[in-house]
Amino acid sequence: MEMVQAVVSAAEKTHSPVILQTTPSTVKYADCNYFYANVRTAAERAHVPVVMHLDHGNSFELAMQAMRAGYTSIMIDGSHYTFDENVELTKRVVHPNNIPVEAELGKVGGKEDDLDGGEGDPYTNPQEAARFVELTQVDSLAVAIGTAHGVYKGIPKLDFDRLSEIRKVVEIPLVLHGTSGVPDDAVKECIRRGMCKVNYATDLRIAFTNGVNRVLNAAPGTIDPKKYNSEGRIEVEKYVLQKMEILGCIGKG
Repeated sequence: MEMVQAVVSAAEKTHSPVILQTTPSTVKYADCNYFYANVRTAAERAHVPVVMHLDHGNSFELAMQAMRAGYTSIMIDGSHYTFDENVELTKRVVHPNNIPVEAELGKVGGKEDDLDGGEGDPYTNPQEAARFVELTQVDSLAVAIGTAHGVYKGIPKLDFDRLSEIRKVVEIPLVLHGTSGVPDDAVKECIRRGMCKVNYATDLRIAFTNGVNRVLNAAPGTIDPKKYNSEGRIEVEKYVLQKMEILGCIGKG
């Protein structure tokens, strides 16, 4: 709830549209309906577009569960399968849906929640990307250009030229995963070269935890979750306000 409040508050202050997401392990913690109810409540009160997305949907069944709950878009992630298996899984989700579907080709490294980026050559092949989009008719595509989920051990080196090559042959919106920890100038360059949707998760969690820890370190006896969670909410909003400026979405809601 506090994450939703923080992000939507930042969106309202900057007049920015915003996408809120849950991952499969998040949904295990509290199912799609719990999270959808939070976001729907915030969206109904907001004066900017607020939508709800399933991130890294790892099965057809979960994709359908999110769709039935009311999510406004869905990602089906078959990137850990072979190309043909990824195509078939993605097609299964695209065809029964009347809402946008995101897929992934290539492997974004690291680990987000229980989702492992896998091994092998991680980068998205531009020609395979074009073929994948043609075969699946997917609405947006997450591509692997060197980002990773989780906390980076160093400064990530992104393959901007590969992104440009993908953009030349793929017309649908491209998605950047694992953006937490990526330098702002690199994110801006990705957007300049055609990235349309940018995902942040880890840094929001870090910001929230920093706010909570500040309260508990100053007053270890605090037992009211509202007191420390509200500080977490403040830190997330600060972070999101700064990133919305970097992303160029201010005033577009």
